[in-house]
Amino acid sequence: MTVATPRLTLERRLLGECELIISLDEVGRGALAGPVAVGAAVMDAAGARRRVPEGLRDSKLVTEKRRPDVAARAAAWVQASAVGWASAAEIDEVGIMRALGLAASRAVQAVVDQGVPVENALVLLDGNHDYVSKVHPVPLRVRPVIKADRDCASVSAASVIAKVARDGLMAELHGSHREYQWDRNKGYASLEHREAIRSVGLSPFHRASWAITDAPTLF
Repeated sequence: MTVATPRLTLERRLLGECELIISLDEVGRGALAGPVAVGAAVMDAAGARRRVPEGLRDSKLVTEKRRPDVAARAAAWVQASAVGWASAAEIDEVGIMRALGLAASRAVQAVVDQGVPVENALVLLDGNHDYVSKVHPVPLRVRPVIKADRDCASVSAASVIAKVARDGLMAELHGSHREYQWDRNKGYASLEHREAIRSVGLSPFHRASWAITDAPTLF
């Protein structure tokens, strides 16, 4: 099956209404352990005229081996990029949706700290729910778009940048928690991960408020 290449059709149209687009996508939402991460990728009208980097797709459609190279090309292609995080402890404290908002707000603030003006920007958010506006300290103009990570190249860039960053963090955490095999499952509900939880219990990086032992095995 041929996978369609994400395009800049929507971004180019939206850039007729605003000066910048800050595209957001999350990774790690369904994991049992580790933070949730939201990638941000900034696109302006000049950038939207440039060719989409070869191999850029939603991170789920890029092989793990190729992702770091694709993420590096995506980061070089956009005007600015960043990753915002919300920890497992924050997910336990405020719930996953507000934690997603915190991570998204931090990603937006990270590109603002790089000099990106948010006043005339539109936030293009993958999905059907605006989880960032209620959390961010200043008003944002947000456009949720279903399947934006698949169809919109700037959101695909945010997706793969966030995925590589989060996978790298989980591989680092694996060094001190090898029994969970986070270098392989990245905190998701693999059979080996669930068996380790039953055997040795939860780590400080697990989302303890979740019904983890009952979670379906994802792979």
